[in-house]
Amino acid sequence: MVLPALESGGYAYRLGVNIGKRLGQTRHILDVLARKDDKTFLVSLKWQQVSGTAEQKIPFEIISLSDAMQGGDYARAYLVLGGDGWRLRDFYTNGGLDKHLRHPELVNIVTLERFVAIANQGAL
Repeated sequence: MVLPALESGGYAYRLGVNIGKRLGQTRHILDVLARKDDKTFLVSLKWQQVSGTAEQKIPFEIISLSDAMQGGDYARAYLVLGGDGWRLRDFYTNGGLDKHLRHPELVNIVTLERFVAIANQGAL
């Protein structure tokens, strides 16, 4: 769903792109690096089919994306949450972590459906 939406919105994209070091340690392999009109967008995709540990990894992913935003020339970062197994999806997508983060404005946490709508319109 993500890739056809990006294409529909006029974005070029690359998959599995190394964007540097994750918090100065291991390689940070990004799911999708999208580009349009000389702007580059970071897209991290997380799927949760049933309740599990993916929810606990979300804060680390946000911190990693925020770090990449501060160290690179990117227009915006998206963390896309898909699947029906999220207990905390509304908490994450409605800014529940904002008070715990230093730069919450750097990473947009959205549902898969919302991301597809934004990408389809070419409005990342």
